[in-house]
Amino acid sequence: MKILLVAATNAEISLLTEHFGLSGAALMKTEKFDILVTGVGMTATAFSLGKHLSNRYNLVLNLGIAGSFDTSIPLGTVLNVVEDDFSELGAEDQGQFLPIEELGFGKSSYHAYNNLLHPSISALKKVKGITVNTVHGSSGSIESIKNRLHPVTESMEGAAVLYCCEEAGIPCLQIRSISNYVEPRNRESWKIGLAIKNLNEWAIGFLTNS
Repeated sequence: MKILLVAATNAEISLLTEHFGLSGAALMKTEKFDILVTGVGMTATAFSLGKHLSNRYNLVLNLGIAGSFDTSIPLGTVLNVVEDDFSELGAEDQGQFLPIEELGFGKSSYHAYNNLLHPSISALKKVKGITVNTVHGSSGSIESIKNRLHPVTESMEGAAVLYCCEEAGIPCLQIRSISNYVEPRNRESWKIGLAIKNLNEWAIGFLTNS
């Protein structure tokens, strides 16, 4: 099985690339898997995947860190994001948000379709995420998005990867580790190092045993 591993930044997969002796370039190739570092955000992710995604890959694995709206999930927890929404894709109608589905111009929700039964995947909690251009950092906007979409995670790339995979008809998997809670911005409480460590350890195990 040939895998395309997709990450926004080299920093998020630094332990993995070091483990496999890879260079940290934007595109790294091995016999079993390739790694594509897209840059941050859904636009950069979609552009990079548009250039490199093809049916020579049997699976796309999106790795990254994320914020969690659920404070009962410990920081550093690795999660399987099985559904992801472009949360801002739509229109405002006074105080109401109209998703693109209601406007008749497409859809905003995508799923990670695959038939993987790997035990390291089965062990992960399945959650719903949202993909944003602006990460939430105020109480009002956080409560609003929680009430509207009930997400667990927040990233800036996830739904773009799932969208590209759906369009290309390629199985996909989105695995994210929680680096912080979605709250009024408080960098002192973030655990980015822990999240990266746990994410990379999971990914190394998966790639080694797949």
